[in-house]
Amino acid sequence: MKILIADDDPQILRALRVTLGARGYEIVTAADGREALNAAIEQHPDLIMLDLGMPHFDGIDVIEGVRGWSEVPILVVSGRTGAADKVDALDAGADDYVTKPFSIDELLARIRALTRRKPTAADEPVIEFGDVRVDLAAKHIVRRGGDGTSTPVRLTPTEWKILELLLRNPGKLVTRDAFLTEVWGPHHTEDTGYMRLYMGQLRKKLEAEPSRPRHLLTEAGMGYRFAPDGGVEP
Repeated sequence: MKILIADDDPQILRALRVTLGARGYEIVTAADGREALNAAIEQHPDLIMLDLGMPHFDGIDVIEGVRGWSEVPILVVSGRTGAADKVDALDAGADDYVTKPFSIDELLARIRALTRRKPTAADEPVIEFGDVRVDLAAKHIVRRGGDGTSTPVRLTPTEWKILELLLRNPGKLVTRDAFLTEVWGPHHTEDTGYMRLYMGQLRKKLEAEPSRPRHLLTEAGMGYRFAPDGGVEP
């Protein structure tokens, strides 16, 4: 498996090349954002690992540039620990975020998680609820109007992750810890403000009455539940 590592710290690049190379990974490196984008286009890596603070396009620019044409997994490895930096990276299209310093065992676990087999288009269902139709394979959502027209709905990558987790567990309680671990990683199980913010945004985009949701429901003190046929919050 080929991994592209982009970081402007030569010691980090050297250490990761040796450590990951010893475990059988093929490593390609880039010292700045421009090199990273070029390498992503030319080398077709199976995973991109990048820092945020790079010259000649920062990490967010690289993520957005790659996401314009590829769904390759992107793992941010950064010294920035602020919640805003993490949210920005995930919203731009990153799949996971690890802060420096990190343990190699954690890094390897994140790599394995991101490179497991993803479902094929044939595995993915089309789900309908209310006036919404979600095609999980195409990552496409439309809302049907009363006049028969359909309007596309755009979600951020993080909103997609949250919605998919709900839709794949219809009728089941998904706990706040499960959400935070799945979407933001195991070190963010106390950041419940993230969930309230994103659930509010999803309801505005997908519920007929966002203040009285029928499908994306809150289970007070526990988590959230997707009700395909409609329900009422307790």
